[in-house]
Amino acid sequence: MGNKTNGLLALLGLGALAWWKYKKSSPEDQQKVKDTINNAKDNLTKFGNDIKDKANQTVDQLKNKADELKTEAQQAAE
Repeated sequence: MGNKTNGLLALLGLGALAWWKYKKSSPEDQQKVKDTINNAKDNLTKFGNDIKDKANQTVDQLKNKADELKTEAQQAAE
């Protein structure tokens, strides 16, 4: 078997073990896991939105700079 197959089998085994431990845990522990997952999801969403906002700001700055350079070039040509 190749490395990819072994890696996928290991990942599948870890997932099955995690699911089994989750199902056997107390409701309080299950809630802790849910809270941790929801917190991680919220953090990833916030991080993604921050990156998106930063990219949009950069695009706007580049557009403004391009417009300035275009205007300067037109004025210099006249």
